Amino acid sequence: MTAESTLNVSVKNDTIRVLLIEDDEDDYMLTRALVSARENGNIKLDWVDSYERGLEALKQNDHDVYLVDYRLGHHTGIHLIQEAFRLGCRAPMILLTGQDDLTVDQSALELGAADYLVKGRIDAQLLGRSIRYALRQASVLAEVAEKENKYRSLFERSIDAIFVADEQLHFQDANPSVERLLGYSRDELRKLNPARLFADLNFLRELRFNVREHGQIKDFETTLISKSGRKRICLISVWAVEDRAGLPEWYQGIVRDITDQKRAQQDLILAEKLTMTGKIARSIAHEVRNPLTNLSLALEQLKDELEMDNEYVTMFTDIIGRNVDRIGQLITEMLNSSKPRELERRRQDFNAVVKATLQLISDRIKLKRMRLEVHFATDDCTALLDREQVKTALLNILVNAVEAMEEGKGMLVVKTYSTEDNRVYVEVMDNGGGITEADRKRLFDPFFTGKSGGMGLGLTATQNIINSHKGSIEVDSQVGQGTTFRLYFPK
Repeated sequence: MTAESTLNVSVKNDTIRVLLIEDDEDDYMLTRALVSARENGNIKLDWVDSYERGLEALKQNDHDVYLVDYRLGHHTGIHLIQEAFRLGCRAPMILLTGQDDLTVDQSALELGAADYLVKGRIDAQLLGRSIRYALRQASVLAEVAEKENKYRSLFERSIDAIFVADEQLHFQDANPSVERLLGYSRDELRKLNPARLFADLNFLRELRFNVREHGQIKDFETTLISKSGRKRICLISVWAVEDRAGLPEWYQGIVRDITDQKRAQQDLILAEKLTMTGKIARSIAHEVRNPLTNLSLALEQLKDELEMDNEYVTMFTDIIGRNVDRIGQLITEMLNSSKPRELERRRQDFNAVVKATLQLISDRIKLKRMRLEVHFATDDCTALLDREQVKTALLNILVNAVEAMEEGKGMLVVKTYSTEDNRVYVEVMDNGGGITEADRKRLFDPFFTGKSGGMGLGLTATQNIINSHKGSIEVDSQVGQGTTFRLYFPK
């Protein structure tokens, strides 16, 4: 059975309501005669004789197909078709022209006309076929539009960040979840060089290579930078959508933000480390403090028995005393760094806390002839904080930054921010020697230190304080260029 036969079967029992918009009565009579032919028995023809009446009829939307004459007084049929679509009319329209004008025909089709027919060349069969074809085409287009709207709705409303891109991963389209994740509008993403989104360009190159070579990649982990500069750890999955020839036509992808998940994993690991540190500290305190106390008492007794005027006796007793005190201090710091902090949180200005902490380090900066540059957020930075604990955490970071820089050449930059996700944070940047990636991963481990004479518990204590506030800490560093710490606290 041919397509035309199938079409006839599907419509022969249904009346097709057709409206002719034609200002020439003779042409109406000719069209009516063609419609009256036996093969067009299921077509019912109505007629209006002006542009204005045709527009009113279109607003009523009572017909299945519209036959529109090209010349309608001072207007054209193209103007009428244009106005009809503007009003939301989606019924198929066939333009009737007095002569075979390719320009007119092309304009009509571009505006959405289903077909065009040249008067004088129309017979009953051609007219009937054109009407049925236009109706069938409109039905198919409506079905396609419905499916497109359904999938567009899924695309737009998806919680997952979904995007469409070309081979170079330049955005072609993106849903609102992508906009929220990256902070760019859809138009900005289309113009954006994807290199600006990656913290490390090597990851972008690797992603492109895998997509081109294998046509897909699943759960590729990388760090993306939002418009505001915030870094997010994400899993990216991309796959090719092929054309009929089996060649990649475009690429579709999903981005999942796993920053909070990663942070939770790191917090769990840190909690386990702190628990172990606490056990070690308590064990050492129990096993060492008692003999240490006995040693200290014995030393005091010994001083009473020895000749303290002898410089050698004084030197050795001082050495013993200093080391006894140092061991006691180490035990105390171990206990303080590992146990959960009991906070006294009060609502206060985060900027004021940072300023107060900077005063504690200002003399050291001046003595080392270093520059200090500060920028405080003008937005509301009020947060629930334990003032002294936050000062302790920040002071550890500032002291490390100062000690990492060269005397007379150091540049310390401190900035505060108030974020849209209800957090405040301070950024501390130095131009010291930087930290290797291997050392950066161990920074907060108990007893890890790069300083001679350091105990390696300062940053562990800082992390503990921030965790007690339900905050987080980020570290970026490049060897030879410096280090940046960011301390986040929820408002």
